Amino acid sequence: MTNFITRKFWRQWFLIGLLMNSTPMYALELDKIELPDMGDSSGTLISPEEEKKLGEAFFRSLHAQVTINQDSEIQQYIQSIGEKLVAHSDTPSYPFHFFVVMENDINAFAGPGGYIGVNSGLILMTDAESELASVMAHEIAHVTQRHLYRSYEASSRLSIPMAVATLGAILLGTQSAAAGQAAIMAIQAGSVQFQINFTREHEEEADRVGMQTLSSSTYDPRSMPTFFERLQQSTRYAGQNIPEFLRTHPVTASRISDSRGRADNYPYKQYPDSLTYQLIKTKLQVLSSNDSNETRSILQARLNQGLPEQRTVVQYGLGLLALKTQNFAEAETIFQMLAKNNFEQPHYAAALARTALEASNYKLALTRYQKLSAQFPDNDAIKLEYVSALLKTGDPSTAKNILLSLSLKTQNLPIFSESLAQVYGDLNQPAESHRYLADYYFAMGETQQAILQIRLAQQIKGISPQMVAILREKLAFLWTTDEQERRNR
Repeated sequence: MTNFITRKFWRQWFLIGLLMNSTPMYALELDKIELPDMGDSSGTLISPEEEKKLGEAFFRSLHAQVTINQDSEIQQYIQSIGEKLVAHSDTPSYPFHFFVVMENDINAFAGPGGYIGVNSGLILMTDAESELASVMAHEIAHVTQRHLYRSYEASSRLSIPMAVATLGAILLGTQSAAAGQAAIMAIQAGSVQFQINFTREHEEEADRVGMQTLSSSTYDPRSMPTFFERLQQSTRYAGQNIPEFLRTHPVTASRISDSRGRADNYPYKQYPDSLTYQLIKTKLQVLSSNDSNETRSILQARLNQGLPEQRTVVQYGLGLLALKTQNFAEAETIFQMLAKNNFEQPHYAAALARTALEASNYKLALTRYQKLSAQFPDNDAIKLEYVSALLKTGDPSTAKNILLSLSLKTQNLPIFSESLAQVYGDLNQPAESHRYLADYYFAMGETQQAILQIRLAQQIKGISPQMVAILREKLAFLWTTDEQERRNR
């Protein structure tokens, strides 16, 4: 049976297994990673309920350390790609969660509980939607084949202090290459040997299984070796500054050759990119840009190139850039034209409505969102923007109804709790407002702030007995979580 020390340090052990089996998260600090004690690692190692809790804790910790995308259109797209792939994977009923990390580094990772993150930099590096899908399929395969847990078990012969020390060095290195290297060298001087990369077998298995998923999901299996080969070639002179994806997913010539050989077994056909992929990639290009003039020059150079659809996407990018720089007149002109000529495309009309909203023309924005919500009743991204317009025009009741009509996946996002808190605040129901604001802070990894919101709610006079019970239960849960987090630091 696992001894007391092993149980006490389970979270550190598991996180090391996590880093062995997914691209490491950068900008994380060891003392800020807050994962619950999961108990005995014997038998099945971890139950589905424990895995769910661990995944949720992992995702909350990420919110506190890196910038998770909050743009509803981008989130809706990455989730839709992921769900399409999962539906054709070995475990179609597994509850995966996909999200975009707003970082320019080329990176992707699979965490516990099926939480899969893709950096905006990696998305921008792709030349085709199938290339993005190939990376996601590869990460999905690491989860479905239980590589995280298999590596944890394989590494269990290491001593806890050595493993934790190495983990600290790895995480330090993600923030400072020099400091990280010095720490690792110091550990190595103490004869600590630790392997943080995927095993070759795991990588090959993820390639093989991911390729099968790609083909079944109507994406190009050849995109996997194509993307890995281009990534390798584009960084061959990078020295120590190679992307994190290549550090932990080493792409060798033999691996590329093997994956290309497997891909050639699939029949050849054309796999055109979806328009949504092109629009989301362009939106990320604008959002990630630190130099608007340079981005404008790049987009304008492409304005007369390619097919009509591609030129339309460039115009969309120029409109987003105008909106980002608050040139509302230019954005209005561009999006008016795009929405008129592409009536069935929600992104153009949504951008037009967003232009009115950000220009503080709330009446016009409300009219546009009303029309959009009727035309695209199942589009949660549009609904969330419509809620913003309703709140700014003083209609929290309608905003509440729309929020409660969102899908369960969308309701699990922090933006849902934040919006609902604002709704109840505008409805003069402060206890409910504090309650949902607590949910928002908890989802963002800020447990202390969540506790403060519940305490504020409890101080409100005249709250119902039912609300008293809800707040008491929620506070007890938050206290327990906070105590676990403090103990595990």
